[in-house]
Amino acid sequence: MLLATLAVTQGLTAEGLLAGAVYGLALCAFLSTGLQRAAMAKLGPANTVTLARAILVGGVTALVVTSFTHPISTPVLVVVAGVALALDGVDGQVARRTGSTSALGARFDMEIDAFLILVLSVYAGDRFGWWTVALGAYRYLFVAASWALPWLNAALPPKFSRKVVAALQGVVLAVATAHLLPYTVTVAALAIAFASLTWSFGRDVAWLYRAERVREAARGRWSGPRQAALVS
Repeated sequence: MLLATLAVTQGLTAEGLLAGAVYGLALCAFLSTGLQRAAMAKLGPANTVTLARAILVGGVTALVVTSFTHPISTPVLVVVAGVALALDGVDGQVARRTGSTSALGARFDMEIDAFLILVLSVYAGDRFGWWTVALGAYRYLFVAASWALPWLNAALPPKFSRKVVAALQGVVLAVATAHLLPYTVTVAALAIAFASLTWSFGRDVAWLYRAERVREAARGRWSGPRQAALVS
């Protein structure tokens, strides 16, 4: 419905429609697999809010892809992306108040946040330099690195600063998308967001590396006596 509305009112290109459709199919596959693995029959109130955000992100995706070859309405893009960003904290509150917090909901919310930031960083990259795509790519590079370095998958301690940094990316990218500030000020804001994200990921990677070293040392202490006993 959203894609059809945007196609009529904003003149989405074939590429934009295709991008939105592919995103929608991937979203359906993700939710179907997630519900099966979680043995859940339905989404629940909190995940329904996240789904609404996910649909808006599909619209943002279609608009951004369209913008590469066809002019789009910046206010429309800002409104759709802004509502998706504004609803970010709503699904968590709904989950806590309704007692419907789940691992699927947390993962769903995180993936939608990450993809929205990626799409907005691509839009900013086309206008302020492609280095801004790093704002959206960081998380996916971290996931790719964890395939080769499994210790990156370990749980991290909760950090309020991590949430602040994540929120900063959305705010700065929204401001950049809306062209609310002069070009140089926007670039400076994007650079600050990039620096804060680099610091946040760097700190987390350093913590995970130290934790892995501690685990390795503990495994060495436990395995030493056992090996000696087997030899004797």
